[in-house]
Amino acid sequence: MTKAVLAAVRAAMREQGRSLTGGQGHGLTLGVETAVATFISGADLAPTLSLFAELGRTEYREGHRVDALRSILTLGAQTFWATLVQRPGPLEPPQLYATAAALFGYVDALAGAAAEGYLDEQRDAARDWAQLRRRLITLLVQPDPPAEAALLAAAEAANWPLPTSVCAVSVEGTDAEHLARAAGGGAIATVIDGATRLLGPSPHALERPLAGRRAAIGPAVPVREARQSYRISRKALELQQAGRLPEGVLACDEHLVPLLLGWEPGVADRLASRALAPLAALTPAARRPLTETLHAWLRCQGQVIPAARALHTHPQTIRYRLRRLRELFGDRLDDPDERLAIQLALMAS
Repeated sequence: MTKAVLAAVRAAMREQGRSLTGGQGHGLTLGVETAVATFISGADLAPTLSLFAELGRTEYREGHRVDALRSILTLGAQTFWATLVQRPGPLEPPQLYATAAALFGYVDALAGAAAEGYLDEQRDAARDWAQLRRRLITLLVQPDPPAEAALLAAAEAANWPLPTSVCAVSVEGTDAEHLARAAGGGAIATVIDGATRLLGPSPHALERPLAGRRAAIGPAVPVREARQSYRISRKALELQQAGRLPEGVLACDEHLVPLLLGWEPGVADRLASRALAPLAALTPAARRPLTETLHAWLRCQGQVIPAARALHTHPQTIRYRLRRLRELFGDRLDDPDERLAIQLALMAS
C-alpha cells in the first residue's frame, strides 16, 4: 500500500515540477509512510498531525500554494482506496463503506493540519517581515544617520533594495501592511506613534491608494536623508488633523509656508501678535475690513486695482482703508522685512 501511494504522489510531484530529492520531497515520503502506517494500525493521530503541520510550514517556506499539498493528499487517498478495493480480501461492502468514510475523514484531518501549519508559517513570516521593515524604517528616520554597513544589512534583511531617492508618507490609520501592498512599487510601511509611515521611491505611485484619507506626502530626498522627508510629512499630517491644512492627500512641497509657520507651536501666534499689534486696539468690526485689505494689498504687491478686484470692492474704498493702515503702521509698510513679517502673520492668523 505504501509503495502504491508513494508512486502516485511522486508522479504528481513530477507533474508539478517539484523536487523529489529536496527537503520537501523527503518530508512528503516520510509523511506518506507515516500516514499509511497510522491509518492501518489505528495508532495515535497526534504525531502524524504534527508531522503534516510541519509539512504545511515547509510548503509555505518553499513558495507553494496552500492547496498544493491537499491535492497530493487527495490523490494519495484515491490511490489507497483503489488499491484496497482491487485486492481480494475479507472485507464485505459495509466494511468497505466504513473504511472509505474513515479514510477520507482521515485525509481531511491531515489536510487541515497541513493548512494550519501553512497559515501559522505565513503569519510568522508576516510578523518577521513587519519587524524587519519597521527596523529598516526606524533606521532611516532616526535623528542620527545609520552607518552604511548597518543600513545595507537592514535593507537586505527586509528584502528591500535601497533606492537612490525616497519619500516618506504619513497616513492617518494603522493599516500599514495593507497600504504597503496597495502602493506597490517597492513601498514599505510601519506604524510609528499611532500613524502609518510609508516609504517609497516615487511619490506619484503613492497617491492613488491614499485617496479619501488624510495623508501627507513628504518630498523626495536622497535615501540617507529620509528623516527630512519623514519629519515634514509627520508635521503636515499633524497640522492637517488640527484643521490647519486642507483635507485629503497633501503634497508637502506645496504647503511649505503653512508648515514653516506651524512647525513650532506658539511661534506663529507670537509673530501675529507682534506684527499685527497696530490693529489690536480696534473693534472686530473695524479690524476685519482693514485686515482683509492689508492682506490683499500685500498679495497684490502694493497695487490698489488688483487688490480691489480681489476683494470685489471699489478702488476708492481700498485707498481710504490704506490711508488708515498707514496711520496705524507708519513706515513699516514700506520696509520689505516688515511687509514680509506682516504677510506671514496674516497667513498664520
